[in-house]
Amino acid sequence: PRVPLAACGPAPPPAGDPAAGQAAFAPCASCHAVGPEARAGFGPQLNGIVGRRAGATPDYRYSAALKASGVVWTEATLEAYIRDPEQVVPGTSMRFSGRLFGDRKMADLLAYLKTL
Repeated sequence: PRVPLAACGPAPPPAGDPAAGQAAFAPCASCHAVGPEARAGFGPQLNGIVGRRAGATPDYRYSAALKASGVVWTEATLEAYIRDPEQVVPGTSMRFSGRLFGDRKMADLLAYLKTL
């Protein structure tokens, strides 16, 4: 007998498109820089963010909460933090909330961040 598709578990998350993710990054760019000349500004630069320990770039003054969090930025931790920073790291200074990012836009953004 055939197993109904719904019984196979949740659908995998959508694969992200880095080019679309670059466009999705636009609201982030008001605080975060990327690319060869990136430096900290209102927020830390995000080059090499995936796999990096939170609060680790030397040119930005992170909140004590973020430095003490022990978070390592993976796709999962980045997604959770972007969607609700205060929930992931209470006391963080990041005020942006990506709750309005749908699953596709978030997947694209994460795919783009992985290219940096």
